[in-house]
Amino acid sequence: MNRRQFVNKALTAATAVGLTDLTFLHGLPPVSADEAKANPDTVRLTPEMEPLVGLIEGTPRDQLFTAVGDRILAGTTYQQLLGAVLLAGVRGIKPRPVGFKFHAVLVINSAHLASLNSPEFDRWLPLFWALDNFKVSQAANQKEGGWMMPPVDESKLPSWSQAKKRFAEAMDNWDEEGADRAVTALVRSAGANEVIEQFWRYGARDFRDIGHKAIFVANSWRALQTIGWQHAEPVMRSLAFALLEHEGANPAQRDGAPDRAGRENLKRLGKIREGWQRGKPTPQAATDLLATLRTANPDEACEKVVELLNKEVDPSSVWDGLFMRAGELLMQQPGIVGIHCVTATNALYFGSQASADDETRRLLFLQAAAFLPLFRDNMIGRGKLHVALQADTLEKEDPKDTKRTVLEEIFADASKDRLAAARKTLGALEDGRSLKAEMLMAAARRLLFSKGTDSHDYKFSSAALEDYYHVSPEWRNRYLATSMFNLRGSEDKDNGLDDRVRRALNRV
Repeated sequence: MNRRQFVNKALTAATAVGLTDLTFLHGLPPVSADEAKANPDTVRLTPEMEPLVGLIEGTPRDQLFTAVGDRILAGTTYQQLLGAVLLAGVRGIKPRPVGFKFHAVLVINSAHLASLNSPEFDRWLPLFWALDNFKVSQAANQKEGGWMMPPVDESKLPSWSQAKKRFAEAMDNWDEEGADRAVTALVRSAGANEVIEQFWRYGARDFRDIGHKAIFVANSWRALQTIGWQHAEPVMRSLAFALLEHEGANPAQRDGAPDRAGRENLKRLGKIREGWQRGKPTPQAATDLLATLRTANPDEACEKVVELLNKEVDPSSVWDGLFMRAGELLMQQPGIVGIHCVTATNALYFGSQASADDETRRLLFLQAAAFLPLFRDNMIGRGKLHVALQADTLEKEDPKDTKRTVLEEIFADASKDRLAAARKTLGALEDGRSLKAEMLMAAARRLLFSKGTDSHDYKFSSAALEDYYHVSPEWRNRYLATSMFNLRGSEDKDNGLDDRVRRALNRV
């Protein structure tokens, strides 16, 4: 299929699962695929940007859609609006804890990914949702003290030649003031790739905030690729402050449980063979790792990864096991921790592929393996883990309702019986005639727009649907089936977003 045929089929699939008509958005200028992609030169921190950020910050929630709609019709671009929402969040939402209200920032790249994979007129809708989500977080931040990012004390910044060294020292010693000054100088003096390279390790070094630190690193970097590195200073300052969150005494001076896996993995890096980046694709290795991860502690999980890599198993097969275990944990206990098994693994994988440093890539690989047992233990502390549900043995099920399409039946089941939805998804995808993965994902994204109510809806769907392509073909159908344990169903309550946007644009 060409692009136009695919879009038409996607819209047909979305209509089939009972979604509302979004043609009212056609009154806004379309967002072309080229405009939605990364173009760092498009958005500059000019006098025009500050008023747009100020508009978002200062306009009451019930008036914001109309105000922003007027700006769009007057020429504000998709990238400018995306950048303004991100900048409003990092400037006005405290990044601690790394989650909760701070999801207004964490979710920006996920909303952008949902836009990228949508028809050109639909691409505005996730940004309207992100605007509304920011206002909710802004109100929560106000109740908690009204934190705002403080101005930089220019007189105390280290020299540019010392910025990189000072940043590493401050982060290693959990020194907040030192890190803030150093990262400011670093962003002003170093290139984008050199700066983000310093963050990959620190985002993955500890298990506080159930993976949100790694998620923030990946999502902030990815968002900056679209809005422009010229906005990096406040984003990187927010990121450094978030990564230094901890409980109790200075973690550098004690053996805290959240830090243990990372410290052990730093010692383990040298055990991985040279040339580990390539090997032989081995589907059985993913099965073996999956079995190990069900009972292993972090050390055992990481040793298994080292063993497989040293047997010249291709890293893709090892990642298959990690991705499948993340989806399996979601199956075994749907909910907040299961969601972050998927989103944190997605972030660690992205960082491991984006980093230019071989040791950092090894570390993020091993941390992905270490985090999964930690997630499992966290979930056990929250309630029953349905360990009999396993991703590699999930049984297929044929659709039963002859009056509805397979897609309609699957997404109706997702609202009331997620296991049935997962089994029918697997059965239909394996059959290969009644359902294509791309159609299911297109419908899932449209359902996200009309049914999604939470940042995790966007974060999860963007991560899971992206990772479908990161998993080897022989595992993809099963991986996508596990995602039905958190994707929105067609019988879920409408979020009313489309109606609110329609009214704001006077397009009833």
